Amino acid sequence: MSSRTLFTLTLLTALLLATARPTLAQAKLPQAQLQAAASEIGFTTRQMGVPVDGKFGKFTAQVALDPKQPASGSVAFTIDTTSARFGSAEIDAEIPKVIWLDSKRFPQASFQSTAIKAAGPGRFEVAGKLSIKGQMRDVVVPVALTQAGPTSTATGQFVIKRLDFKVGEAEWTDTSLLANDVTVRFKLVLTGIGPQ
Repeated sequence: MSSRTLFTLTLLTALLLATARPTLAQAKLPQAQLQAAASEIGFTTRQMGVPVDGKFGKFTAQVALDPKQPASGSVAFTIDTTSARFGSAEIDAEIPKVIWLDSKRFPQASFQSTAIKAAGPGRFEVAGKLSIKGQMRDVVVPVALTQAGPTSTATGQFVIKRLDFKVGEAEWTDTSLLANDVTVRFKLVLTGIGPQ
């Protein structure tokens, strides 16, 4: 084997190892376990100025986070859009329809983080892609993390524009009837996250 061939093979091996190293590091980060019964994802909109609260009854979350090295972590949500509830049978029957969440065509909404950074003690900023009704937008979600023994609780809220996601079409694009801003709030109770 010539010295040039040996050098090329050594260089290729070094590049492959360097590329694989972050993947191996991420694979070692344990997945936290969501305690679904104690967790919630809700939202508030305003109809003619009056706050209207709703929530999603079914969702999953995949969280891998080392609070001491948040950049190595990842967060993902999947929400069952058919589980949206306002507490009114009439409204609950409307929400899955085409002009709202169109749950038959889009049974899930999702979020996938692209970056996580510390924002102070017990606080993080999670940037990512939010997909609702086939529309994807960049969002930044502020998260507060508290810990009590083996249990961690992540809470936060952020505002989205419903019309960015085509939620509320036809006459419901009139924001004097239904506000464009929707505040999304969450509480995720998790086990398996390391100490801060």
